[in-house]
Amino acid sequence: MKTECIKKVEAFVKAELGQDATGHDWHHINRVRKMALYIWEKDHLNADPFIIEMAALLHDIPDEKLNESEAAGLLKLQTFLDRLNLEETIKQQIIEITTTISFKGGRKLELQSLEAKIVQDADRLDALGAIGIARAFAYGGKKGQTIYEPCIEVRNEMTNEQYRNGRSTSINHFYEKLLKLKDGLHTYSAKQIAEKRHQYMVKFLQVFYNEWNGQA
Repeated sequence: MKTECIKKVEAFVKAELGQDATGHDWHHINRVRKMALYIWEKDHLNADPFIIEMAALLHDIPDEKLNESEAAGLLKLQTFLDRLNLEETIKQQIIEITTTISFKGGRKLELQSLEAKIVQDADRLDALGAIGIARAFAYGGKKGQTIYEPCIEVRNEMTNEQYRNGRSTSINHFYEKLLKLKDGLHTYSAKQIAEKRHQYMVKFLQVFYNEWNGQA
């Protein structure tokens, strides 16, 4: 039953996000799923792998930036879950995880389960390193942001509304979000993986500024 359920979720997510051009496509979802299960197994964590896999696959479905509104995203997720033969407690766990792990301007929510921490770590790891850099520029371009504009200052404190709709650049996004992710991870394996990916981004920024300033 669980295998059949996973297949239905995969088909649904591919239909919803398969053509996404903001870095939240099926490949991102699948990487997060694989990483979450890797962390669970590698760290021998006492968590439910089915909940982890389901939440990882569905984590971007209710995301407000990919829907008309937060309410519309939540409704889409709930409507889909209601079509599955799942216990109500499992549905609520999935909803709780997918609606609390998002960055949203750096807000700090106390995650209610180990499964949520694992999925959040996996999702945030995909925003780091080479893939994270590629996704940052894909999202910025889709959103109409410039690559870099020195006169636009980095925002250190902001509301979710300011984070979503305020003026920024793709390079600023590194400072407003990506470089902050390493210190907010929960699991041992995620922290180990993040260290190397974080340093890769730091090096990228150094090279970027050298080239921006016309240096060899």
